[in-house]
Amino acid sequence: MAEEKPKEYQLVVFAIGDEEFGVDISQVREIVRLIQITYLPKAPMFIEGVVNLRGQVVAVIDLAKRLGVKSNPRGESTRIIIVELGENVVGMIVDSVSEVLRLPSENIEEVPHIIDTEVPEHYIFGVGKLKDRLLVLLDLNKVLTAEEMQHVEHQLKAASSAKEK
Repeated sequence: MAEEKPKEYQLVVFAIGDEEFGVDISQVREIVRLIQITYLPKAPMFIEGVVNLRGQVVAVIDLAKRLGVKSNPRGESTRIIIVELGENVVGMIVDSVSEVLRLPSENIEEVPHIIDTEVPEHYIFGVGKLKDRLLVLLDLNKVLTAEEMQHVEHQLKAASSAKEK
């Protein structure tokens, strides 16, 4: 049986560079200002490090680096979107977060092969059509591979145990 699509998606909308993206709000735990990030040695290039978020150590990735898109310089509007990927909590740095919106499923199309975006297609689950703009809808579960998530978990355990000593 085919998976039924929801009638409406509720999305957190954010920008990286000149592109607007949307992610399902059910995966977003919170949005925080850019805070001090502790560097992790041996981490992949797109993993910025970890942050201490109210006592929980959270890995932070630079979403622009991960997606291979150009971002704006970090500033007042830079945010970390804290998301849940399965059992893991990960922070994703974005240039700005603009809104939360509801988008009917009929306004979402599969990714056309000619779409003008630098983002690799396997990260995208659709394109949201609004009156005067398009949103690239990301599938957050595909942003990190299983191996990358294991690496992040290993680094977090190491960081947490070092903190406890």
